[in-house]
Amino acid sequence: MINQKHKNKLPFDEQNYQLIEYDDYYYSEKNKKIRIKDLGKKFASINSFFYEYLKEYNIPCAYVKKTGTKSLLFIKYSPLSFRVKILNSADRRISKVFNVKQGAELTLPVIEYHYGNEKESVISESHLIAFNLCNYDDLKFINRLCSKINAVVRSFFERRDEITAELTCGFGKYEGKVYLTDDFSPMSLKIFKINEDGKLPDPYKLETAGQMNKYTDHLYNFTNG
Repeated sequence: MINQKHKNKLPFDEQNYQLIEYDDYYYSEKNKKIRIKDLGKKFASINSFFYEYLKEYNIPCAYVKKTGTKSLLFIKYSPLSFRVKILNSADRRISKVFNVKQGAELTLPVIEYHYGNEKESVISESHLIAFNLCNYDDLKFINRLCSKINAVVRSFFERRDEITAELTCGFGKYEGKVYLTDDFSPMSLKIFKINEDGKLPDPYKLETAGQMNKYTDHLYNFTNG
């Protein structure tokens, strides 16, 4: 899990904006705190780059601008309490349920909704509506938005000989409108180099500081060149 600090007390218009600051540490799947030099700076740069890139394609983003080496300015949205995972390749769960090879490219992207932090967090559209996590019109909009985000991000990486296996998005609302709110961290963006095995850590197994640092640098290099 990537550690972020939301700062609502600002020297300007704190009713409409908030700062998000990225720390130099993250929590592993075993909930171990792992510190890495300049991690927050790299996370901020990666996120800033992709928000700016998506805004060029008219994707509504809560991101406003980068305000420091580790901080980004966002509109003061109300977060929706679920995440949307877009899969272009079979992950472990899909592989097991549908008896396909893990990592195999899917014919069409699969959109999953996840709620909470438990291992089995997949829920359905009906859950979202029934438990008032999202209304029907917003859900339709989010689904369309996810398809467009996925197409734009996949195309970006394909031109650089990379496969986008998975992307997890978070959304929020501000003044009745839905915005993309996160995230382009190593935890949510899983890419692989085409025809190159073993050179990069498996993005699904970022268990050590070295693995996280190497994969983060790989993403950071796309945004810093």
